[in-house]
Amino acid sequence: MAREDEYDYLFKVVLIGDSGVGKSNLLSRFTRNEFNLESKSTIGVEFATRSIQVDKKTIKAQIWDTAGQERYRAITSAYYRGAVGALLVYDISKHGTYENVERWLKELRDHADANIVISLVGNKSDLRHLRSVPSDEAKTFSEKNGISFIETSALDSTNVEQAFQSILTEIYRIVSQRPMPDSMGQQSNGGSGSTNFPSIRLPPTNPVSDTKQNSCCS
Repeated sequence: MAREDEYDYLFKVVLIGDSGVGKSNLLSRFTRNEFNLESKSTIGVEFATRSIQVDKKTIKAQIWDTAGQERYRAITSAYYRGAVGALLVYDISKHGTYENVERWLKELRDHADANIVISLVGNKSDLRHLRSVPSDEAKTFSEKNGISFIETSALDSTNVEQAFQSILTEIYRIVSQRPMPDSMGQQSNGGSGSTNFPSIRLPPTNPVSDTKQNSCCS
């Protein structure tokens, strides 16, 4: 396994959606294989990293999570800056969170790079007995808007790995098939190797931990 500081590509992926849909637990399940049933709304911004292998290339994913409440909307510009992927998350047991997906999608397309890869994620699939959003309805919405769709459960891990692996692989396929400006295109300097994607660089991090957090909540 490659060391954490060795990678071929660095992709910033953001989690968006209403508060309480499970964004923080999706982040912790994918990056640390942890789930906190008592998880409270994230205050401020948290990010964590994890590296995966695609076509013998090391892809370092920098996953960003922020609270969905309206009072944190002021951080959107910085939050979306440099993102090449987004998981738009709703709770399958709360139709209101799904109804807000269209607003989140508009905000994403207003603030993020035009080429950003987007996946619609129906989380909490373990609450199937409380389902209020039919899978077919969400799938139709995603097809209409040209984005992918998957249902996950951060609690029991269902499809969490696949959700992140799929979007990271799709980003990699797009980037790797485009002409490199020169031999520097795949260096581990935070560049994605694509002139059509924003340049991605790691912000300052705590050398002891790969997770940065503005509060104790996750």
